[in-house]
Amino acid sequence: MPRPRSPHPRFDSSDDLLDGHPAATLDLHGFSAAEAEPALKAFLGTWRTRQPGALLHVITGRGRGSKGAPVLKPIVKRVLKNLPPSTVRDWAVTLDEGGYRVRLY
Repeated sequence: MPRPRSPHPRFDSSDDLLDGHPAATLDLHGFSAAEAEPALKAFLGTWRTRQPGALLHVITGRGRGSKGAPVLKPIVKRVLKNLPPSTVRDWAVTLDEGGYRVRLY
């Protein structure tokens, strides 16, 4: 029986994004839900202009500090899924599940 698909892409040891050194990191710890989305979009837009094809690291944390369910991870995931296809080539949850690695076009 096939394994169920993960709800988001994941890295494995054969993935070249896993070993790549990120050009930049955005740490969203301490951001509110209202602040996180525009900060992420600005970060991606700036780096897409500055260095097309860059590998970026977005830190969300695992959501353990949130009251109830995690707040930042779902926002980042939604933004990444809904960006125009020409913006992000690939993205995945980091191995520690505390953020995302993003490869731009």
